[in-house]
Amino acid sequence: MMMDASVNPAALRAGRREWLGLAVLTLPCLIYSMDLTVLNLAAPQIAADLKPSAAQMLWIVDIYGFLVAGSLITMGTLGDRIGRRRLLMIGALAFGAASILAAFAPNAELLIVARALLGIAGATLAPSTLSLLRNMFDDPRQRTFAISVWGTSYAAGSAIGPVIGGILLEFFWWGSVFLIALPVMALLLVVGPRLLPEFRDANAGRLDFVSAGLSLAAVLAVIYGLKRIAEHGIGWLPFASIAAGLVLGALFVRRQRRLADPLIDLALFRSRVFSTALGVNVVGCLVIFGIFFLLAQHLQMVIGLSPLEAGLWTLPAALAITASSMSASFIVARFRPATVIAAGFGLLAFGLALMPLAHGRFALEIIVGAWVISAVGLGPIFILTTDLLLGAAPAERAGAASAISETGAEFGGVLGIAVLGSVAVAVYRTAMLDVPAGLDLTPAAIAAARDTLGGAVAMSIEYPGPSTTALLDLARTAFSASVDTVAVICAVIAVAGAVAAWRLLRDVERPKGGHG
Repeated sequence: MMMDASVNPAALRAGRREWLGLAVLTLPCLIYSMDLTVLNLAAPQIAADLKPSAAQMLWIVDIYGFLVAGSLITMGTLGDRIGRRRLLMIGALAFGAASILAAFAPNAELLIVARALLGIAGATLAPSTLSLLRNMFDDPRQRTFAISVWGTSYAAGSAIGPVIGGILLEFFWWGSVFLIALPVMALLLVVGPRLLPEFRDANAGRLDFVSAGLSLAAVLAVIYGLKRIAEHGIGWLPFASIAAGLVLGALFVRRQRRLADPLIDLALFRSRVFSTALGVNVVGCLVIFGIFFLLAQHLQMVIGLSPLEAGLWTLPAALAITASSMSASFIVARFRPATVIAAGFGLLAFGLALMPLAHGRFALEIIVGAWVISAVGLGPIFILTTDLLLGAAPAERAGAASAISETGAEFGGVLGIAVLGSVAVAVYRTAMLDVPAGLDLTPAAIAAARDTLGGAVAMSIEYPGPSTTALLDLARTAFSASVDTVAVICAVIAVAGAVAAWRLLRDVERPKGGHG
């Protein structure tokens, strides 16, 4: 490992420059998280302005996470070769440029392209920040605290993203939410080279482009197959796509075993702690992304909140996950990681189980309260699993471990949106089969309402009247049923996560060291 001369490799405990560098590393994490949350709020306006099809709307939401997940391993390895700080600066510049393209996209097709470019740029940011952090903080307790700050920046982005996005959507067009990234990325480009040390692997070999292509193609093929099943039902094409993705994944793993310098060091997975922490992290991301995307739509299109109101009502949960993330390092100083993670999943399951009760006069208050409870449980899960992942890997493999960690998190997130979103769509469309006869509406209008709740809302604006109101009420009831179903499924998954964490991580000791 070769590092900047200003960093003393013999010093175990971090100094002033490392802590200032940590503050800099929170900037891309903050905007990365904000970019996810503000899009959920902007989705209704995008649907009304660009009029994307149901498939295009899913791609607008999903393509970012898909390409992040597919590109992380490549970018993590690239950072080891050209320098993690250098890759972070390149990614910040590319993210800003892609944000401008997304903000002024005139149609759904170009917005999908812009979101894809944002995904590739975003893939350079995540592994760079985490691998730099791993090399900057060698003391276990300091590293746990630093990861808490790093993870809290994601939660902070979730907290302020809906508020800032809601304000922008209240007064400006939907594209303004993408421009939030510009000042943050500009600040990172100015202060990053001054405060962040450079790390790279002096013995790293050449980047294997075949492996990079295989990893990206495998992820996209599997996700495409899942989306096709959700949109069009069971058929030969989606199954062929999933099968092709699995075959490409198997070829990717086989190639890694033969390469002297692979994209993924498969030896990392021999560690039970590493593999379990990765699996638990994936489960948590699957649940949180799958349900949050639905709740953002529920607040606006079922309860009837404006984008700003919806953003403000998500603020308590975002603040809760921020607080619980920051407290993770102090909690784990008293209890073993397995206990804290299992308890976190227990709180998550309890909060999710309350969501199907959110009907009637106090529906909004129940949703917010349930989401706060879930958020309190989520914070320590993400912080401690990330810490365990990094701690189980040697320092010289920090880039690989960081990329695997972020890939797992992103893959869990996009799976949550794709799979749980597909379940929600299936429940919604099944419920919408019971459209009453005699409605004074065209078959096209009824078909649009049956397709998505967004279609029903758009139809109600275009064709106001008693028939429209009746169909919109039915659509809202159907969407609420889909959210209830997904919440129950997520609660069951969370219980399984608690059991797995307790059984497989209970022999992991608490980190030793200090914060100062």
